[in-house]
Amino acid sequence: MVGQTMMRIVRPCFKPSISEAQVVGGGAGVGTRDGLLWYKDAGRHACGDFSMAVVQANNLLEDGSQVEAGPFVVEGAQGFAGPCGTFVGVYDGHGGPETARFIADNLFHHLKKFATEQQTVSADVIRKTYAATEEGFLNLVRKQWLIKPQIASVGSCCLVGIINEGVLYIANAGDSRAVLGKVERGGKDIKAVQLSSEHNASFQSVRDELRLLHPDDPRIVVLKHNVWRVKGIIQVSRSIGDAYLKSSEFNREPLLARFRIPGPFHKPILCPEPSILEHRLCAEDQFVIFASDGLWEHLSNQEAVDIVNSSPRNVR
Repeated sequence: MVGQTMMRIVRPCFKPSISEAQVVGGGAGVGTRDGLLWYKDAGRHACGDFSMAVVQANNLLEDGSQVEAGPFVVEGAQGFAGPCGTFVGVYDGHGGPETARFIADNLFHHLKKFATEQQTVSADVIRKTYAATEEGFLNLVRKQWLIKPQIASVGSCCLVGIINEGVLYIANAGDSRAVLGKVERGGKDIKAVQLSSEHNASFQSVRDELRLLHPDDPRIVVLKHNVWRVKGIIQVSRSIGDAYLKSSEFNREPLLARFRIPGPFHKPILCPEPSILEHRLCAEDQFVIFASDGLWEHLSNQEAVDIVNSSPRNVR
């Protein structure tokens, strides 16, 4: 059974009560705020409809999200726009809001730039997009290092979904998750299909990957208070930001001692490169859920899919 608290959080995405909440602006247009919950009822995008919700867990919101619709590719000198597509981003920040905000302001623009250069959306374009966003944020850290050194300890997971010409691209760095709701052939039931790979040290495969990448570091992953952490500090192995675990130039004062690790390191400990999946959409594909680990800690993939499938659509 899904808890009543989780149901209260998720249900408003599909059937909000405007009379009991205040209408406010949000990252994807006008939304509704109800205490620490912000949501936007189902609206239209280039490939269907969407809804969004943000539950603020801290006094300062460290996360970001966005939905964009339109052409990703501009062709030729006349500026002819290619086919319309849809972009979804979920940015689960930690240590502060700066990285998630930077991603929301820059990643989509990088995607359009590289897609236009190559005249298509591809896995290579997405990798370049993540790399450029990472480079841009690390440059920001360098500029602010002397006046705001703690920005070196700020990072964000980055989950992206792109629909372009009938293909769904899922890119993920961190432990957010994308789950597809799919009708099983010959039946009416909706099956949950996980589309993203998670980069969290709690998974044996992630610990094995880290040990393979850092064979000379016996403490690359540490079991601390029954939780596996990279260098005993952070659970995710891939992220945007977290500059103090990307370059030794930030592993020193004036960064707080609790973020510094003993001795220099000669290659990045965390990685910004996403895992990428390509999926050609078909008639059986009904919807995709994009969410941070804050949702998946409480719901299984199938429970989340069942909630979405059983909730009435209220598309304006």
